Amino acid sequence: MKELLVIVPAYNEEKNIVGVIDELKRDIPEADILIVNDCSTDNTLNVIKEKEVDYITTPFNLRYAGGVQTGFKYALHKNYKYVAQFDGDGQHVAKELAKLYEIAKSDECDIVIGSRFLEETDYNHAFFRKIGTSIFQKIIKMACKREITDPTSGLQVLNRKVYEKYSKINNYPEYPDANLIIEMLLQGYSIKEAPVKMKERIYGESMHTGIWSPISYMVGMFYSIFLILIKHKRLKN
Repeated sequence: MKELLVIVPAYNEEKNIVGVIDELKRDIPEADILIVNDCSTDNTLNVIKEKEVDYITTPFNLRYAGGVQTGFKYALHKNYKYVAQFDGDGQHVAKELAKLYEIAKSDECDIVIGSRFLEETDYNHAFFRKIGTSIFQKIIKMACKREITDPTSGLQVLNRKVYEKYSKINNYPEYPDANLIIEMLLQGYSIKEAPVKMKERIYGESMHTGIWSPISYMVGMFYSIFLILIKHKRLKN
């Protein structure tokens, strides 16, 4: 068993997951791979089986956070030192993940986030996502006195202390983005960003497509952040 486990949640990613697995095997061979097939209704499961990679199939659709948390529980059971979150839609780049892993080891920080915005890239950030990112950047700076340029990045490397916490019930919200970053910073965990490149999704649709999904996401995120800040203030008092 290796020191790093890469957790790849996949829901109906039959057209993307082959490339993701092949890229991870080629560009970060020092890691084990776990595909969490989140009760896909397409051919994702059969594709995963053909690639001879470790996988878990959930009994029903747990959505993104539930799928990733399933991976955390697996990592805890197997006693990995680090875990990485890596999307199954083909947007994340394995070579960039390898850089984050080296930083996590050398700098001994709790969370390393791959940022699309620390350096200039050609990544096309959707209009509403761009607005949301800007708002969350400002909230984090106000609440935590920290500059986090990419609070919605799902490309992260976590040490055991962090992913063990995330594996527990109620510790990993449905949308684990700016809200979770704020909570972890306020609790004293060390977070570092590193510049990465990402790709555009080729097949399928993002969970944030449409009109209502982004609205629901923003409302849920603001509510979650509000509760975290209230809880932190009460604990300080």
